[in-house]
Amino acid sequence: MKKADIDPFYARLAEHSPEPKTELEYINSFTLLVAVVLSAQATDVGVNKATPALFAKASTPEEMAALGEAKLRRTIKTIGLYNTKAKNIIALSRMLIEHHDSEVPRDRALLESLPGVGRKTANVVLNVAFGEETIAIDTHIFRVSNRTGLAPGKTPLEVEKGLVKRTPPKWKRHAHHWLILHGRYTCKARKPLCETCVVVDLCRFKGKTTA
Repeated sequence: MKKADIDPFYARLAEHSPEPKTELEYINSFTLLVAVVLSAQATDVGVNKATPALFAKASTPEEMAALGEAKLRRTIKTIGLYNTKAKNIIALSRMLIEHHDSEVPRDRALLESLPGVGRKTANVVLNVAFGEETIAIDTHIFRVSNRTGLAPGKTPLEVEKGLVKRTPPKWKRHAHHWLILHGRYTCKARKPLCETCVVVDLCRFKGKTTA
């Protein structure tokens, strides 16, 4: 994608969705962190079906640690990899209590030191909970960045660095969500809805389904 096309690309996505937000349901920064950990290799819809009951029981690190791994597993058993995720969530809850005064840290390195938290999860928490201009790379953003030519890359980190470099400052705060929503609902993996796409003329995808 030409550099001159990037600003109008984001401007159109912004016009279509002025205040984009995560579709994960959460109460506070801790429940956001838990929801994002649960969303790994799972859909937001699937996570949202399990978390209301979970967060009614445990919305703080202390309550989650008290809930225990066995009860947590039963509560999130509809989510993929629930055994590993339950183990990590209990462990990260205890780490937050013991090392961070039960607060979710506003620091990438500290977030990534928590069990089950990688770069993508840390970026989501920093962006959604703290307003940082981070861009988390999921399958949707990776696809959109490569397909449109916005920020091509062979790895998530390469795409992330490309997006951070190419995205104008005024769009960085919400870029993450605009790209996710575009990939989820318009620029779909198997059959992109090019005929309804607001940036179709700026996109460099050779397999467009419309002229």
